[in-house]
Amino acid sequence: MNRTELVDAIAKESKLSKKDIETVLKSFIDVVTGELKAGGKVQLVGFGTFEVAERPAREGRNPQTGATMKIKASKSPKFKAGKALKDQVNA
Repeated sequence: MNRTELVDAIAKESKLSKKDIETVLKSFIDVVTGELKAGGKVQLVGFGTFEVAERPAREGRNPQTGATMKIKASKSPKFKAGKALKDQVNA
């Protein structure tokens, strides 16, 4: 499901306009992104948690040449599904 399909599905389910849903979805993405950039996390009880995982610097190998190379430390957003979501998916 892509963004347009998600907006359509939410609009149909909630009986709100697609324009309103698009605004809410954009705001949700902006707020979650801002919180993760600030180093925080967003926890939606029953759904899951958005947080940032820190990856340390390490050495890797170039698969074409086999030469070692340094990989910089980085931050990566991650999502951990909540118990209620897992239960619904597995039901």
